[in-house]
Amino acid sequence: MTVLVIAEHDNAELNDATRAAVTAASKIGGDIHVLVAGKGASAVADAAAKLDGVAKVLHADSADLEKKLAEAMEAVVVSIAGDYDAILTPATTVGKNFMPRVAAKLDVMLISDITAVESADTFVRPIYAGNAMLTVKSNDAKKVITVRPTTFEKAGDGGSASVESLDAPAASANSEFVSEELSKSDRPELTAAKIVISGGRGMGNGENFAILEKVADKLNAAVGASRAAVDAGFVPNDYQVGQTGKVVAPELYIAVGISGAIQHLAGMKDSKVIVAINKDEEAPIFSVADYGLVADLFTAVPEFEAELGKVGL
Repeated sequence: MTVLVIAEHDNAELNDATRAAVTAASKIGGDIHVLVAGKGASAVADAAAKLDGVAKVLHADSADLEKKLAEAMEAVVVSIAGDYDAILTPATTVGKNFMPRVAAKLDVMLISDITAVESADTFVRPIYAGNAMLTVKSNDAKKVITVRPTTFEKAGDGGSASVESLDAPAASANSEFVSEELSKSDRPELTAAKIVISGGRGMGNGENFAILEKVADKLNAAVGASRAAVDAGFVPNDYQVGQTGKVVAPELYIAVGISGAIQHLAGMKDSKVIVAINKDEEAPIFSVADYGLVADLFTAVPEFEAELGKVGL
């Protein structure tokens, strides 16, 4: 058996989500190959070659692959799919975009967002916003899988795989990259941060998120939000944590003014330690919190910031 992992990267650095996908691939068994598709991503290919358990890295370099559009990624993956029994990639925005197309082209089911591997053909994935876990056994000859990166350990750097160049086939001209607007921040990226502090509808307005940002700066934390806060226009969409936002599993998650709808819990309940601050003692967020504080956030959060200052943060 041979498994292909499609690397997540920005053409400069390998995303840690790829390490989680490699760990998932190792649980399936067999040789692991990694596909690095992009433009000028030789440094990424070299980093992938150092991952534990990786036997070979395929480096496809093309201008068509720079932004990893679905048509371009599908073309290169399908062109080599015949050599593999399973194809995995992290369940990120990029992976969720092209993997359904790959599965359709190969005429197999897509097994999405897996959280565990039971055997080479049996996987566990969440359903109903994470309120139930479904065990899926696939009879397809080729498995196409996206991996929830927060539920697998990250592969280390003990490997020394070979790197081979791969000619990328021409991509479909049905779509093209036009532009992108990226938010810039000195804080850690939300899905990679070790500490996340998120605000909900209870914040009242966007200006009040400043009190969370002060705490985040002291803790070197990322700032997140519930869907209710995003839909109300308090903060941008890229702050959203939850089923339809970003899935996070930091060492510490602080939920402020968040009631705890199941859609939000689905995106953060795997956090190692969860702290909830809410004035409603019946809020569902307390059911998953390790520590809960029933208090007015506009009093509690500034007090928390002051205490951090006393210990030199």
